Amino acid sequence: MLQERIALTGNEAMALAMKQINPDVVAAYPITPQTEIVQLFSSYVANGMVKTEFITVESEHSAMSAVVGAAASGVRAMTATSSQGLAYMFEVLYIAASNQLPIVMPVVNRALSGPINIHGDHSDTMGARDAGWIQLYSENTQEAYDNLIQAIRIAEHSDVQLPVMVCMDGFIISHALENLEILADEDVQQFIGEFIPHRPTLLNLDSPVTVGPLALYDYYMEIKRAQAEAMMRAKPVIRQVGQEYKALTGRCYDLLEPYKLDDADIAIVVLSSTAGTTRVVVDELRQEGVKAGVLKPRVFRPFPYEEIREVLAPVKAIAILDRADSYAGFGGPLFKEIRAALYDAPARPPVVNYIYGLGGRDANLNDIRAVYRDLDKIAATGWTDQLVRYLGVREEAIVHA
Repeated sequence: MLQERIALTGNEAMALAMKQINPDVVAAYPITPQTEIVQLFSSYVANGMVKTEFITVESEHSAMSAVVGAAASGVRAMTATSSQGLAYMFEVLYIAASNQLPIVMPVVNRALSGPINIHGDHSDTMGARDAGWIQLYSENTQEAYDNLIQAIRIAEHSDVQLPVMVCMDGFIISHALENLEILADEDVQQFIGEFIPHRPTLLNLDSPVTVGPLALYDYYMEIKRAQAEAMMRAKPVIRQVGQEYKALTGRCYDLLEPYKLDDADIAIVVLSSTAGTTRVVVDELRQEGVKAGVLKPRVFRPFPYEEIREVLAPVKAIAILDRADSYAGFGGPLFKEIRAALYDAPARPPVVNYIYGLGGRDANLNDIRAVYRDLDKIAATGWTDQLVRYLGVREEAIVHA
């Protein structure tokens, strides 16, 4: 498969993927650092390069409401957002998922206010982790582009029919220029295929349905159980789509991406862009004779707990890096779920949590080296009395109310 190699920012790559997907409806509202995605896509619409009906709305709540209506009518619908925009959509996120509508949405991860901050952390999408959306996290521009194309197939699969967020770190990826390989428009179209509704739609007069009905205790639990079952069925679909995408592009995507974990004594688990920084440190430590590794979960919802347990159980000490805090909830969201997944492991390794990078603070090589040094000590003793830590915080500068 011939692919063009070009340099794009993360936002440009997402906008290009949306152009190649050519959705029927896009409704969007600008918010930093996502704005450029829909701004660029709107130029494709204005120049007649896509068939999309582009709806300019007055808020992110309205944007999600519009694509819910579009998807329920039986067309391919997309939007994009960040941070407070995602929070403003919160009510409608649940509606999209409970109606099992295959909406795909790029999310450029950004800190939630307050104080006001426009830089990247994962507090926005982690806040929506139980909304019923599939969540894919992207390490770099190439992965963001590839994830968005695969997300269409995942969302629209007859066994799934759920909305998908494709996440990338604000500014770190969204505004950074990187080389990547892109597909031809016709190859993307062939990969995703025509949109085929898998259930009756609002505009199907031969089979009228009600969308968003009142469901009290007599049916509500069954509806939510069906939604949970669809999420469980998504894991094999994600893997299947990843294999088909590998056959097309040569790039392999799975639920997890382990690096030098086969014989690792110590390991870090981290999402998105910081995984690349961590690999550099792992390579350095390996040259020094330290058996270090890293695990990058690509998929957070559905949570691949069985696969994580299988990969991490043999490791002697594990650090989970969370770019979001749960505020007195015993560690960050990734930490809690992985620690729970390891509870039934035959040899339960010690697991420590580091909250890092909030508000876009950089996690540099020295920070990651410090985590591995801590892990060395934990692996030697098999125990730690400080399970939740904060990485790179100036303790003397903490503001007390």
